[in-house]
Amino acid sequence: MTLHQNEKKKLVAQSALQYIQDETIIGVGTGSTVNFFIEELKKSNLRLKGAVSSSEESTKRLKEINIDIYEANEVSKLDLYIDGADEINHNFEMIKGGGAALTREKIIAQISDKFICIADESKYVKTLGKFPLPIEVIPMARSQVGREIVKIGGDPVYRQNCITDNGNIILDVHNLMINEPKNLEEQLNNIPGIVTVGLFAKRKADILLLGTSDCVKNITL
Repeated sequence: MTLHQNEKKKLVAQSALQYIQDETIIGVGTGSTVNFFIEELKKSNLRLKGAVSSSEESTKRLKEINIDIYEANEVSKLDLYIDGADEINHNFEMIKGGGAALTREKIIAQISDKFICIADESKYVKTLGKFPLPIEVIPMARSQVGREIVKIGGDPVYRQNCITDNGNIILDVHNLMINEPKNLEEQLNNIPGIVTVGLFAKRKADILLLGTSDCVKNITL
């Protein structure tokens, strides 16, 4: 039986539950696969102490299933962070930010001991960059940041009608073949006005739960 994309997302969401221990606070990301994870969490018998959420949307969904929400400032570290990816390469470096939650996602990933990426096989790539790279930018720096991105060969497109939960804008950068994700992440972080780049290379995933046409693959480096 060949699984459809949503069935793959549901299966990886179910698989992530095995890593969660009762009475812990976990990090929860944003996006369609994470929405499946929250639904599976609702059906489970797990008794979470709470969650740190990367977006207002995920916070709303978690509250609806009676999970207490903690601010990142209230915890020194998290055992576990579960989130999806727009692309993930074979070295577990990722592009994230399609849902405009990249800054909070990166903060939560940084304070988590283990980052589990849940994704379907369409997201698993050899080279990052086919998916446009999201960058969160302070509004007054939009044009200046765009000019700097053009210098390195990218084609920045302003994401219309999108304001992040932090009150900033998103530039989606097209036409980049990202062969050295960590170097590009550092380079972009040095441009004034960029809040966060949606490259998760310095803090990449630890475990990949990958939904394929017939099963979930548990992949570690």
